[in-house]
Amino acid sequence: MPAPKVIIFDVNETLLSLDPLKTSVGEALGGREDLLPLWFSTMLHYSLVETLSDQYHSFGEIGTAALMMVAETQGITLDVDEAKQSIVTPLRALPPHPDVVEGLKALQAKGFQIVSLTNSSSIGVETQFKNAGLTEFFENRYSVDSVKKFKPHPATYQMVLDDLGVEPEEVLMVAAHAWDLAGAQNVGLQTAFVKRPGKTLYPNVPKPDYVVSDLLELAKMLSRKDSR
Repeated sequence: MPAPKVIIFDVNETLLSLDPLKTSVGEALGGREDLLPLWFSTMLHYSLVETLSDQYHSFGEIGTAALMMVAETQGITLDVDEAKQSIVTPLRALPPHPDVVEGLKALQAKGFQIVSLTNSSSIGVETQFKNAGLTEFFENRYSVDSVKKFKPHPATYQMVLDDLGVEPEEVLMVAAHAWDLAGAQNVGLQTAFVKRPGKTLYPNVPKPDYVVSDLLELAKMLSRKDSR
């Protein structure tokens, strides 16, 4: 397996910590910070429902709807404006994980072409990167709103390949989500799993090409491969 020419990064949880959302979502749900994983999984679930049924709402809209659904199941009163406010504002100001800046610097110094691919909107990720101080590391920012299908649909990854004019085996997809990497594998991309807290691999698909604790470890592994 050759060293990749292009590295695609997922954004939320892979690069950016969701910790601020734990507080805001918890407040919206009456102090139930433990419900953040349920909200996030519900949001992902209905993004796939929309993709499979040929519908499309933005990730923010689905996130708002998912939060209202979770609130209803828990007997918590929550209106649309409150739900939206508790998600959109903190989501666009998420901090990078501690290893991210140094890891991206190391990868950039090695000459890798670095881009991002997210289920969030184009405007959303632009704001996220600006607030997190990550804009300078990325040559392109790709959003699924261009194809109106959510990852892990093949069209989302193929969009990036087509735009960059590269072959799948020349590209590495980096994510903290096993479902994202399963989608990338399906298209033929190399994959790297970042072991963020609470994230695990999916046993029913092949193991990723790289399994790392953080981006600094990934940079070291790719440096060794690139020097062979």
